[in-house]
Amino acid sequence: MKFHRLSTYLFGLLLVAFVVLGRQSAKAQTEFLTTSPKYEIRAVWLTTLNGLDWPKTLSNGSSGSVERQKQELVRILDQLKAAGINVVLLQTRVRATTIYPSAMEPWDGCLTGTAGRNPGYDPLQFAIDECHKRGMQLHAWVVTIPIGKWAAAGCTQLRKRQPNLVKKITVNGAAEGVMDPEKPQTATYIADICEEIVKNYDIDGIHLDYIRYPETWKIKVTRQQGRRHITSIAEAISQRVKRLKPWVMMSCSPIGKHDDLSRYSSRGWNARTVVCQDAQEWLRTGVMDALFPMMYFRDNHFFPFAIDWKEQSHGKIVAPGLATYMLDRREGNWPLLTVAQEMNVLRQLGLGHTHFRSRFLTDNTKGIYTFQRQFNNSLALIPPMTWMNATRPDAPREFKIRGARSEERGADATEILRNEERGTRSEVTISWTAPTPNTQHPTPFLYNVYASSVCPVDISDPRNLVATRLTEPYITFSSAKNSLSPPHHSPFRPIYYAITALDRYGNESEPLQSHSFKSQQPTVNYQLSTLNSTIPLLACDGRQLTLPEKPQTLDANTLAIETLQGTLVATSPWRGNKTDVSTLPEGFYQLRSLGRKGITHRLGFFQIKRH
Repeated sequence: MKFHRLSTYLFGLLLVAFVVLGRQSAKAQTEFLTTSPKYEIRAVWLTTLNGLDWPKTLSNGSSGSVERQKQELVRILDQLKAAGINVVLLQTRVRATTIYPSAMEPWDGCLTGTAGRNPGYDPLQFAIDECHKRGMQLHAWVVTIPIGKWAAAGCTQLRKRQPNLVKKITVNGAAEGVMDPEKPQTATYIADICEEIVKNYDIDGIHLDYIRYPETWKIKVTRQQGRRHITSIAEAISQRVKRLKPWVMMSCSPIGKHDDLSRYSSRGWNARTVVCQDAQEWLRTGVMDALFPMMYFRDNHFFPFAIDWKEQSHGKIVAPGLATYMLDRREGNWPLLTVAQEMNVLRQLGLGHTHFRSRFLTDNTKGIYTFQRQFNNSLALIPPMTWMNATRPDAPREFKIRGARSEERGADATEILRNEERGTRSEVTISWTAPTPNTQHPTPFLYNVYASSVCPVDISDPRNLVATRLTEPYITFSSAKNSLSPPHHSPFRPIYYAITALDRYGNESEPLQSHSFKSQQPTVNYQLSTLNSTIPLLACDGRQLTLPEKPQTLDANTLAIETLQGTLVATSPWRGNKTDVSTLPEGFYQLRSLGRKGITHRLGFFQIKRH
């Protein structure tokens, strides 16, 4: 009954979506957006196999070639960050080859063009550092069973070192090597690889791929025994990782349909029965913290099975993989609307989403990158792994704010506002002191920063998030830099800040507020009670607002109308000397200009009154 109830809910939701979308133009169809939640996995698979996503440039070990390869990755990560991506699944073990200096397996050829050749730097360490700078997690994507072409470097070396673990299979007429999933030593070997990564790198997750029987493997044992073999591999890896660093997220990418459903067939391709991948059971028993099922389907091959993943998530994390590559004309030529609808429904179900692959997203195939940026209109945190540790860290201490001219402890909100209006706040640095470590939280803390025009800052509202997972106890907002905040904020407009500490499990502390209730109340009351009597209002007849004369030195082409608390309610081009406000409710508002570089100035206040 539970499945049928959820099915009814989903199809009702879809019916509403189709009715709304059917009445809109093609351009407007992808604007059917749901509210961005505070907690949500927004991930991408970044493929290194044959340099499919990265790298396109090869390193020969020289400083110039190394830097070019690095900068190529930096550009990709900048794009992903701007699109709201918070988890990067980076292919780390490729085909019994790696993108880091391994004591067990050779370098992959994607880095230099030749397998076994050192690229002159550590790409995994560089990627981790760059992701963490941007507040993103990096999970090491480990391909488990396939080890590549039979004569390729990775397969050849592993056959020499572990001849009893390697089997030959035929894939599309070519001989390939795979690790034997029925040999206990296979679990030990892959666990050794994952231990090497976890010990040597500050990764956020281990992500297992192809942890199943290969498609062309003739399974001679019972399906129950086959599932036991695959589960033994997953358990061995998970136990090894959690023993070293229990906060590292364990995940895998199962086949997108777990099994046949009561009303929908998997059409002969599913995880549990066909390839013995009992992924939902792994969530239940704690072998996995998260699943990224490869749901490269649409319509009734997608939505009912998405419900099934939600139903069987056991309170853990599920972020289905989307067939973003199918938007490409050479792949499937799907319309953007297909993926957009799937993303909307996944969010309605409380699931995350994962793009396959990075290049199809960042290339803006069929407009998917543009949609992704609209869809993620505020930042999101990674859901906490409360099943591992649910203890919240203590809040940060000793908030400080420093402007371009002076440093203040617990600075007065009114004075900061005055500095803003005078144009003297060209740079603002806020800092705080880390909470005291304890036995529950021995690792270094991360920090989230919230900003708002309302005090106290509401940390439950994701629109107030302006920076996530900071590694240092400070942040500087500067007009000389690109803003770190989402579109709803400018770092120079918010008066109030809140800082929270984050442990490695994702547990968030109570906020350290920059200002007390006492300091903010007079400011708000002053604004509300004195607008009419002491501040000249812009002329407004209830339908048309008369605009002030535009100074020739003002580089602004957009008007923004906000509430007195700073909430954006409308924007319009700055043309002529009037603008239409007939659709806004009665009340007091402030008018601001918005320049091409994001610089904003208050133009005045006005009142809409129609009676």
